[in-house]
Amino acid sequence: MKLNVVSRGPDTEGPNSRTLPPIVLLHGLFGRARNLGYFQRRLAVTRRTLAIDLRNHGDSPHGQMDYTSMAFDLMETLAEHDALPATLVGHSMGGKAAMTLALSRPEAVSSLLIADIPPARTGHGSFTLGEAMLRIEFPSYLNRAAADEMLLEAIQDADIRNLMLQNLRLGENPGWVIGLAEIVDSMTNIEGWPYIPEGHSYDGPTLFLAGETSPYIRAEDHPAMRRLFPNHGFEVIEKAGHWLHVENPARFLQLVEDFTAAFPG
Repeated sequence: MKLNVVSRGPDTEGPNSRTLPPIVLLHGLFGRARNLGYFQRRLAVTRRTLAIDLRNHGDSPHGQMDYTSMAFDLMETLAEHDALPATLVGHSMGGKAAMTLALSRPEAVSSLLIADIPPARTGHGSFTLGEAMLRIEFPSYLNRAAADEMLLEAIQDADIRNLMLQNLRLGENPGWVIGLAEIVDSMTNIEGWPYIPEGHSYDGPTLFLAGETSPYIRAEDHPAMRRLFPNHGFEVIEKAGHWLHVENPARFLQLVEDFTAAFPG
């Protein structure tokens, strides 16, 4: 499946702007490429960047979801855009897709930054949220203020609710523009982690970021992180939970810029 890509490059080409691997930004569940626009603009000052809508999200096609298929989507899409190998920066579900690609096709990934997700089964209310979103009955017309009020019961956090509003078609005949039914139907796979054969690992530079108050990366996940990604670092972002790039964007950007500068290719 070829995915929708938002490409952005340096305004002026430096000596390494075309020779260094591009930076690929991958959103999490219910996100989309344009949610990462601030970080893409900052990184694109010196590097070619691609922000990608994963399947069922943004403007990409819809279909059943599992990480093997999503990794193949990435491989096919990046090859079409002459963007291999690439530095992958993935949050949550996007991080799992990035890890799966790195483990299955390590030659395609020059370095890897994973935001608040381990290589393990996870699940902290996403299925309940997805089902609640599916049950919403839309009026014949919907503006942004009314949509925000409509989502308030299911999503109390204003920043997260603002991101979710971007998945709505407003105005006449409102509704979800994402493949919400396919997402909910695939939630067991999304919360899961694919089988990785014994001996497989990704030896390239890797950095795991965790939100200080997030429950996603647990102490028991670190042995798998060391086994599958032996050359990894680990940083905690203070004053942030799972949506660490939303809750502490300055620190998140600093760590991404430092990592991509330290391991440019």
